Amino acid sequence: MPERDYWAFFLEEARRLGAPLYERLVEGIGGDADLRALAETVRPGQPPANMLLGAVHYHLLRGAEHALRDFYPNLNGGKSIVGRDPFPVFQDFVRRHRTTIAPLIASRITNTNEVGRSAMLHAGFRVLASQAGPPLHLVEIGPSAGLNMIWDRYGVRYNRCGESFATEAPGAELVIDARLRGERVPPLGAVPRVASRIGLERNPVDLGDADQRDWLRALVWPDHAQRFARLDKAFEIYAREKPDIRAGDALALLPEALAQAPRSQTLCVYHTIVTYQFTREMREALDHLLVAAGLRRPVWRLSLEWAGDNHYPLRLTRYEDGVKTETTLALCDPHGAWLEWLA
Repeated sequence: MPERDYWAFFLEEARRLGAPLYERLVEGIGGDADLRALAETVRPGQPPANMLLGAVHYHLLRGAEHALRDFYPNLNGGKSIVGRDPFPVFQDFVRRHRTTIAPLIASRITNTNEVGRSAMLHAGFRVLASQAGPPLHLVEIGPSAGLNMIWDRYGVRYNRCGESFATEAPGAELVIDARLRGERVPPLGAVPRVASRIGLERNPVDLGDADQRDWLRALVWPDHAQRFARLDKAFEIYAREKPDIRAGDALALLPEALAQAPRSQTLCVYHTIVTYQFTREMREALDHLLVAAGLRRPVWRLSLEWAGDNHYPLRLTRYEDGVKTETTLALCDPHGAWLEWLA
């Protein structure tokens, strides 16, 4: 994506997702050639705005004292600063901390793990189980720390105009709330049984490392306070579960992961907001791998990815005997705040 399109895209996302602090900061960065140049030192495929904003947020979360803290709702007690422009203060912070911010931008990645997406996965896996039957053998591509690998450990509550539609998740310590748009309600009922789960991740996050936990927190947008509490609770649950995450190139690891799935289990590959970092050739290779695997047995794919024009569809695809059948189940918020059920 050309630079001018990238910054305009992020600005539109900040407005659409209700992040006024980041909206103003990105608007300012867009007019500051020096800050844009610093942000563009990212590793190939990494989004510059996320990395610059994440590096600054990381320093604030780790205790950096500066007037910029006053503008971050997750650090100032949820206050909204009216009548003051945060961008000059942001510029000053970057200038003072540039020697430590620059290495973060150049070396880190946006290995986010937004737990809210599990509310979307719940609905998708229920459709899968209704069509193919449990138990499920799940392979997640790009799971980061693995928090959405344990989607079935969370409860979900879909809310619309004062009504709530809750999933069955006895004993769930974390319940994710998501708004419903439109007239339809996603499938509810019992959580489908997961027999086994594997994650394939080039850069796994070690949640036992405080630095890596803080980097995940830094990638959460400061205006979205609820996401921080949700993330920390998911950290606690994950510490007891620790699913199998295999380090390496997901496309290279995928054939073996598919081959290990017992015939008695429904095989599904899934991913959320991952393939935007793939090249076109990588996306095509993934599709070809699944078509080939579907010649031997039915293979399913559940995906939540950007599809252009601010659309993030939840799609369920079946690969069998060389035929690919795709269904759009819902339109979703990329952070899991809402979904519009279509199926």
